[in-house]
Formats: sequence, C-alpha cells, structure tokens
Amino acid sequence: MQSFQPPRRILMGPGPSDVSPRVLSALARPTIGHLDPEFQGLMEEIKGALQRLFNAPDHACVPLPAPGTAGMEAAIMNLLEPGDRAVIAVNGAFGGRMADMAGRAGASVVTVEHDWGQPVDPARVEAAVAEAPTKVLAFVHAETSTGARSDAASLCAIARKHGALSVVDCVTSLGGIVVDVAGWDADVVYSGTQKCLSAPPGLSPIALSKRAQAAISGRKEKVRNWLLDFNLLMSYWGGEGGRTYHHTAPINALYGLHESLVAIFEEGQQAAIVRHARMHEALVAGVEAAGLSMLVAEPHRLPQLNTVRVPDGVDEAQVRAHVLKNWDLEIGAGLGPLKGQVWRIGLMGASATAWHVRLCLTALCEALNAQGFKAEAQAALAAADRKLA
Repeated sequence: MQSFQPPRRILMGPGPSDVSPRVLSALARPTIGHLDPEFQGLMEEIKGALQRLFNAPDHACVPLPAPGTAGMEAAIMNLLEPGDRAVIAVNGAFGGRMADMAGRAGASVVTVEHDWGQPVDPARVEAAVAEAPTKVLAFVHAETSTGARSDAASLCAIARKHGALSVVDCVTSLGGIVVDVAGWDADVVYSGTQKCLSAPPGLSPIALSKRAQAAISGRKEKVRNWLLDFNLLMSYWGGEGGRTYHHTAPINALYGLHESLVAIFEEGQQAAIVRHARMHEALVAGVEAAGLSMLVAEPHRLPQLNTVRVPDGVDEAQVRAHVLKNWDLEIGAGLGPLKGQVWRIGLMGASATAWHVRLCLTALCEALNAQGFKAEAQAALAAADRKLA
C-alpha cells in the first residue's frame, strides 16, 4: 500500500468545486482538541460568520459534521414526527430526496411534482398546503440536478400564511446567489461547503429559527437521528454554561470552512454574487455561439449550475470522458429523466473565473468536434469574451 496522490483536476461539475490554495493550506494546520479554548473561540467565529452569510442574525447557525445531505436529514428529522403532514415541492432529484426522508420520519407526505428544469410553482404549492394543517413545507432553492432557481421568498411566505415551518435547501445557492434567511422569514435553511464556498465536502452549515427551535424542543418523542438531534448538538455548539461533549468535531475541516468564510467576506458577498453572474453570462454566450442550448429558461437559471442540452447524435458520456482525459476537466452528467440529455457545468466559488469559462468552452468544443458536431471554439470564446469585457 502506498500514499495516494490524486490527479490534478479542474472541477466544473455540480460539486465539489475547486478548493482554493488558502483553504487547502488551512486544512493542514496543526490539529488541536475539540474542547480546546482556542478551538472554542474558532467555533464562535464560525457561528457568527454563518449568521452573516445566511443573513440570519436571529437564527442558530452551526456547521453539521457531514455533507449537505446531512443538513437535509437534520431539517427533516428534527421537525417531523409520525403523523405530521409535510408538503414537499419536487422539481428535481433533491426535492425527491426530501420527500423520501420525510416518509422515513413517519410523516404524511404530499408531493407537488414539477417537470425537471422548471422552478417550483407557488400557486400549486399553496393549494396543497391549504388542503389540511401542515407542519412543514420543504423545497429546493437551487436545484442542483437541473440548474433551476425557485422563488424562496414566495414559498416561505406561503408557509408563514398557513402556519407551517419552511425548510429550504440552499446547498448550491449559498455564496453564489442571494440567500436572505431573515428577508424570507425562513425556518430551517441548510447548505454545503463544497459548492460556492469552495471548501472540501464534509460540512453542512444550517440555520434554525426560534420557531423551529421551539418545535424541536416541544417534540413528543426523540429525534430519530442521534448525531443530528439539534437538542443534543446545541449542548456542544451552544456554549452556554460550558460545552458538553457530543461528538469529536472535524477540527481541520472547520479550519477550512473558517478560511473560506474569511475569503468570501474579503471579496465581499455582493461582489461574489456579481462574479458568479458574470461568469454565467459569459459561459452561456459561448455555449450558444458553439451551437448548443440551455435547459432552463433564462429567468430561472442558476448562474453557478449551468445545464446544457446534449445535441442529437452526440454521446454525452464520451464528451465528459474526452475533457477529463485531455484537459483534466470534470463536468457533470444528467440525473433521473435528464440522464444522457444534459451536461451540468458548475461555476462555483473558486471555479467561477474567466479562465475556467474559457478553458471549459475550448475543451467542450474540441470534444464535440471529435464526434463530428461542428462547434467553433473561436466563435464561442469571442462571444464569452464580449461578456467578460
């Protein structure tokens, strides 16, 4: 057995994104104990930074010790008890995953199904919520499987109007587009570190409102997930009267998250959002100049997750294999009903630069031409450069 030396890849799939050198450097700092006073100071900084990033000054914000899916499971399992009614908007793979988890929690689950690539329809969701008393309304803000953005403010307002708690998946949106937890009046919002924050996968920032915390404290039975039981987690992260051992925190991973938060505030949250939007506009211009088209209608596209239709006669897997072999470039395949029909191209965090856009267009055009689809790289690059000027 020998040491593993990973290849150097350029990550432009649906996640993870490229990790910046400063975050990689932070991960290598000396490990200290998870109850060390210095580490507890770091924990407090992270909590405050997440409140700022989520715009959630009145929410409890902590990073869960597992990937973004753990945020989803924590939200669902902490809020729902057997017999509770949950309305789940499904417009892609991750809305479907929410519904699966809600069923495992013993809830009575009502799904509002949408075509993949479409945003969630607030009118249809409200009709479902209004049919009976509802404990939770859950939806995905930025659907990673399709690249579609939904209207979080309207959907959270529906929850409030009908006395339900809102659960918002912001795994792909946090750091790339506006996430306004206070403005939305959302109850539970979770994300991941490996997308627009450009830290490695393995942590899930989550924000819980006072309403959500009261609902969790008032449960009739224990949360069915011990590690992610928020009542237990806060005995460690809350810090009131001294922290109680709950789990051994992923110390070095938290160093990386902290450094990624330092970096995004140095750049400026609004500046980061503008950067993602500019890179998206350049990529779309180049894609269209190359003779390709986008799946999601322009008003609902995510700048950080671009879903490109595969042309007729092109083997999409061969294109991905070509760019990986010849350019060390990773782009993503379609999921579910979109399998074989789209590529998912990420422009997230450190992967949202002009260099990434130009390299991706060059590699993609080369791979398409290798299959006999005429894609002019120079035209694609010129179109992108006009947006970047």
